[in-house]
Amino acid sequence: MGDLQNRLLRLLQDPRVAKLLRDPRTQKALMQGLRFRGRVQEGLDQRLERMARRLNLATAREVRELKRTIRRLEEELRDTASDE
Repeated sequence: MGDLQNRLLRLLQDPRVAKLLRDPRTQKALMQGLRFRGRVQEGLDQRLERMARRLNLATAREVRELKRTIRRLEEELRDTASDE
């Protein structure tokens, strides 16, 4: 991964690339690409969640929420134990 980052940094330092990135048309195309990627990702996430529900599986979001709840309950339990 470090090699990829180094290559990207070198590329961004190239004056031709800098000029290209300043072009409003390029900026507009990049923003459209990012928005499109976001819409595709959101659609995939929704489909995966529906499939997980059908298969009675926990989604990543549900696991994160459960971990947060467990962490909060552990903290409350520690606070209660330290008060006694």
